[in-house]
Amino acid sequence: MTHKKTLILGVNGFIGSRLSELILQQKDWEIYGMDMAQDNLQDCLNHPRFHFSQGDITLHKEWVEHQVQQCDVILPLVAIANPALYVKQPLRVFELDFEANLEIVRLCVKYKKRVIFPSTSEVYGMCPDTEFNEETSPFVLGPTHKQRWIYSCSKQMMDRVIYAYGEQDNLDYTLFRPFNWLGPKLDRLDAKKGASSRVVTQFISNILYHGEIHLVDNGNQRRSFTYIDDGIDALIKIIENKGKVASQKIFNIGNPNNDISVKELAETLVRLVKEYPHHCHLAEAVKIVNTSAQEYYGAGYQDLGFRVPSIENAKTHLNWIPKVDLETALRHTLDHHLGKREA
Repeated sequence: MTHKKTLILGVNGFIGSRLSELILQQKDWEIYGMDMAQDNLQDCLNHPRFHFSQGDITLHKEWVEHQVQQCDVILPLVAIANPALYVKQPLRVFELDFEANLEIVRLCVKYKKRVIFPSTSEVYGMCPDTEFNEETSPFVLGPTHKQRWIYSCSKQMMDRVIYAYGEQDNLDYTLFRPFNWLGPKLDRLDAKKGASSRVVTQFISNILYHGEIHLVDNGNQRRSFTYIDDGIDALIKIIENKGKVASQKIFNIGNPNNDISVKELAETLVRLVKEYPHHCHLAEAVKIVNTSAQEYYGAGYQDLGFRVPSIENAKTHLNWIPKVDLETALRHTLDHHLGKREA
């Protein structure tokens, strides 16, 4: 029996690198990966079942097409998933998240390959439902001049195109929607960064380098955070697809028990950083201040108040439930960036 060959585009990213590590630990599958960097892949690069090529999917199209032909499962994980860039570089977001990925999906159709595509919790936008359901919840986006929604709109259109290829050409796909996955390697900490990381690493960077955490519009927005290993556990089940339980289905992959306001998240991170002796003085001194969305992100920004997933589909079809509570997830993330806490 041949090993399952898995192609991961964007393999050095937050999801791709951790997925590769856990596949190599738990399975006998071959991984073929491309990315423009390899700094997150230290534990993978010398593994005999890991085959890495450094490159850009928009430039190295012959390599990508060859790998789609030879692999069994394709995961196109290349995307811009950073709210600040949705406003600052909307065309770049569209060109990569939609146009470049559409080419890969069409290769999967051409060669009749299974594709597992990262949708996003952002497709639901300002949906009024108390829990977002993959089958019934409407997508509610803001007006055109609020360019923040170009990411959501690009991802939503990819979802619809992939679904249509499933209907028309019987494309074997799974769409998964991550709900605020966090953990080590989510983003790099950088003293020079402004509003350019996702919220957990942005707040950690604020504590370490800037002395202030800025809460946009008082930080009343709520998010449901999911530890990366819980998310990868679901992804591996999707790749396995035993009995085709995941074929032509959409799954929210999130943890509704980890629902918290952004303000509460900031306060929790400050409290947890105080547990690290070499950094506690920074947490003691940090100030939490309020700012407007326009001042922080620019005029094209608009936010959503809450984002709670229904995960009944994943429970039913994948036999998956998230296990890691938010404080444990945050401590694992802080351990990665700050070193282990002293007993």
